[in-house]
Amino acid sequence: MHPACSTSNSPSEVSLLHTQPTNDPSLVKSAAGTCSTLSNNHIVLDACGVASIGHGDETVKFAIQEQLKSVAYAHPIMHTTTAPKELADILLRGTAPQGLSKAYFVSSGSDAIEAAMKLVVAFHRATGNPHRTHFVSRKRSYHGNTIGAMCLSDNPGRKMPYEEAFDRLDVSFVSPAYAYRYKGSDETEIQYAARLVNEVEAEFCRIGRQNVAAFVAETVGGSTAGCIEAPRGYFEGVRRVCDKYGALLLLDETMCGNGRTGSYFAFETEGAVHPDIVVMGKGLSGGYLPLAATLINKKIHETVEMAGGFIHGHAYQAHPVSCASALAVQRVIRSKGFLDHCRRQGDRLGTELRATFAGLEFVGDIRGRGLFWAIEFVADKRLKIPLAKEFAFGTRLRQFAHDSGVAILSGSGTADGLAGDHILLAPPLTITEAELDWMIGALRQAYLRTEEAYKKQRTFQ
Repeated sequence: MHPACSTSNSPSEVSLLHTQPTNDPSLVKSAAGTCSTLSNNHIVLDACGVASIGHGDETVKFAIQEQLKSVAYAHPIMHTTTAPKELADILLRGTAPQGLSKAYFVSSGSDAIEAAMKLVVAFHRATGNPHRTHFVSRKRSYHGNTIGAMCLSDNPGRKMPYEEAFDRLDVSFVSPAYAYRYKGSDETEIQYAARLVNEVEAEFCRIGRQNVAAFVAETVGGSTAGCIEAPRGYFEGVRRVCDKYGALLLLDETMCGNGRTGSYFAFETEGAVHPDIVVMGKGLSGGYLPLAATLINKKIHETVEMAGGFIHGHAYQAHPVSCASALAVQRVIRSKGFLDHCRRQGDRLGTELRATFAGLEFVGDIRGRGLFWAIEFVADKRLKIPLAKEFAFGTRLRQFAHDSGVAILSGSGTADGLAGDHILLAPPLTITEAELDWMIGALRQAYLRTEEAYKKQRTFQ
């Protein structure tokens, strides 16, 4: 059982810039398995979605050490190494379905999205369609922190400080695949999917079929709306629309890929879906070293190559040590059967979350797949009215959960970009039943503390 002693912030660090300077992150002194140990000896289970096979895996540490012995860095313009080649092979020949044929490795999901956007534009230019520069994305989405990636995102809290910089990219937004809030009470799942697909097609026509470059979507929604899943037939319908109008389909699996949802690619369970580009990150290297990937199909690769190649590059592109760490992570996932384990534990997690939380006063929706789940909170279950924004219910719960020994993610603006709260749970694919049960118990304790604080504040207002 993980101890639930109180946490304290790390000592003030004068030189290090934190994104939230009034709330310094806790200092981690060590990590092993599913847990991190803080400087005050408080142990926290890591359910934040990056440490896909846990901390301190000996196979990964050995692979990193061996790579450092041979080649630590090779300039990507002139040289390559074995690690990125083998990693590309294991992703594309051993895993990737539906024609993905080339991998481009960078340092973060944001970098990978930027590369994907440039590849989309380069492809259309190479086919004699330089006017195809308009991207259609979805509301309640998040694709990264760099300017281009943020332009594709609908996350007001993150965009607002820089909104003047986001007018330069040609992007429009359609409705999210968010059944809890937007599916009509008289609609079937198939009807809801058809309505969403029709909206995508209508947006393509509004922009002009000759101008649309790509449709961009998270296969399973990540941190902005919390594990929202598309209705059955949605992505197949979107694929047909893209084909009809000559646009590319770009799927962002930075959070939901790498086995997180129980299949290696989340889109594998969405029917006959053939994405042109898939972006991966986070769990790809399991947090051991920074790495993300942009995967493209043969059509894009051959077209761009014939036009002179992909004009783009990073100094740390396909970094040998990062690729070696990710290669080891991928081999561990496959050799130890963690995809099957993820499906089994994910089914159990969903069942236990619903049994534990569904009846609680402010729990509106519980949704997810594999080991990727979210709980959305509301003030009124029938009307789905968000809780008071000022209280920050999800953030408070995340803080209380950390006190209880579980590190999770939280989101605000869930409902419409401004109001609404959720938490997101993404434990390592290695998590045991006992750890899962303990995590759920700690989260319930954190919820009850948050509910009590919310009611107390409401009473005094």
